[in-house]
Amino acid sequence: SRPQERRLARLLWILALLCLALVLPRLAERVQYSMTRGQLRAKAEAAAAELAELDQNAELVTLSDTSRAFRLVARRIEPSVVHIDTVQSIEVRQARSLDEWGFQFPQGNPQGKRFYRTQGQGSGVIVDADQGYVLTNYHVVHNASEVQVKLSDGRTIDADHIQMVGYDVLTDLAVLRLQAADLSAAPWGDSEELEVGDWVLAVGNPYGLDRTVTSGIVSAKQRGGVNSDNIYQTFLQTDAAVNPGNSGGPLVNIRGELVGITTAIVGEAYQGISFAIPTEVVRKVYDRLKEHGKVSRGWLGVQLQELNPELVKRLGLKEPRGALVAGVLPNSPAAKAGLEPLDVIITWNGQKVTDSTSLPLQVAASDVGTTVKVVVIRSGGEVTLDVTIGERPEESVLRRR
Repeated sequence: SRPQERRLARLLWILALLCLALVLPRLAERVQYSMTRGQLRAKAEAAAAELAELDQNAELVTLSDTSRAFRLVARRIEPSVVHIDTVQSIEVRQARSLDEWGFQFPQGNPQGKRFYRTQGQGSGVIVDADQGYVLTNYHVVHNASEVQVKLSDGRTIDADHIQMVGYDVLTDLAVLRLQAADLSAAPWGDSEELEVGDWVLAVGNPYGLDRTVTSGIVSAKQRGGVNSDNIYQTFLQTDAAVNPGNSGGPLVNIRGELVGITTAIVGEAYQGISFAIPTEVVRKVYDRLKEHGKVSRGWLGVQLQELNPELVKRLGLKEPRGALVAGVLPNSPAAKAGLEPLDVIITWNGQKVTDSTSLPLQVAASDVGTTVKVVVIRSGGEVTLDVTIGERPEESVLRRR
């Protein structure tokens, strides 16, 4: 009948309106993301073209030119910088403050134990738009039970769409993979081309302030001893302002190219000194993490001691050069090769060993499973040993030893 047809028609209209009410906000949101993304990408591409023109035609000689270059660099890198939020659940007895800006609040669980849910944040940079790879610091995502990534166009990628590809504790680097389309990757630069005094810019999210840009110069290269627990790493030192939340963000050169990953400061807050992992290191670690999910390093298994004038005289050395073996770990490659305490290693695989800090780097760079010639001074004479390189164990294993 007609009344039934009219009621059915009204019902269909109501259902259609309800569907529109549900779909339209999502559609509007997608349109907004797309518009924002398009604007950022257009600005980045225009900035890249202008920077290339500046680089080819003239040196930056005026304050106006420098300001213009800074503006262009900021536009070029902005679409590639991400904000990383993390949540970590820690038992009360293990609770501690994080390196990153955050806060803690107690929370129970079904077993009745008390936990802290620790909220932290850091930064990251997209380095592969097609595959969705993001570089950040390992300490930003270490032990996180939840990770969320916010993109420059306003989108939020939740934990279900984020994969931990791999991490490397010794260089404090981690690679995430985002399941997201229409990403913008930062262009790679060469940290080896940098010289002390060159302009650099740091971009990140200090204290949650998204995509903050700071500038400075390269204060030093190959800076070691920043972390006494890590003798395998050297850094770019800059005076670009870096604060908690910047960790994992990009350090870029005056062409807007990635030359480092911001990772550390001196003290609790910025004091004019900050450090970044140079791309010379980052690219090698990134490639290995993509392929294997971890970084395998050569391992010898010795405890080293610095030579001093007294030891040089006591051991009858002609010069204070080499790495003094203070101890040999049982069942290690060193023990199997016949290395002994008080041996002074002067040559590793044909390369001179200058001191106890250079040897670990030479060993770590050696391919696992290969056999190398090692020359030591023992009882005043030279002895040549064949050492088969082992794979460096996890830090927890080494500590137990």
